[in-house]
Amino acid sequence: MERAPEKRPVRVTILSQSYTVLSAEDPRDVEQLAAELDELMLSIADRVPNADSTRVAVLAAFHLANKVHALENELSLVKTKTERFAGLLEQVIADEA
Repeated sequence: MERAPEKRPVRVTILSQSYTVLSAEDPRDVEQLAAELDELMLSIADRVPNADSTRVAVLAAFHLANKVHALENELSLVKTKTERFAGLLEQVIADEA
């Protein structure tokens, strides 16, 4: 049985708050994700100046959920097209045999 990779603490700052995140991922990747999230949240805070950090976090979460949803739809479309193309290729191969 393979053991899960050991999680290590990574210190990040998001919206001027420091957090310690436990992750098995490369710390640089975690730091990069945190920097991107910080940038998103700061841009939201700039556009909604009276919003508290909770509201900014909820708006950021909604924005990211929307992006995930769009990517899931795109992936589904790619899978459908790939399956259709694979079926056509199988048909061409069978016809050639």
